[in-house]
Amino acid sequence: MQTKQAVRDLLDRLPEDCTLEEVLYHLHVIQAVETGLADAEAGRVIPHAEVADALRRKWQLGQGQ
Repeated sequence: MQTKQAVRDLLDRLPEDCTLEEVLYHLHVIQAVETGLADAEAGRVIPHAEVADALRRKWQLGQGQ
């Protein structure tokens, strides 16, 4: 989707009295989701089980304090 159209669609969904801060927040979320989807498509991901194991090891060793 083109950027200008995405912004138009967002503005159409937001309430008339939204603040600029709210608009910027929603734009940030859209960008973050698109970046995440692109990373997943390109294989730049870490399996959940691998992350969970790494965190578990970190906390068991007392490094999480």
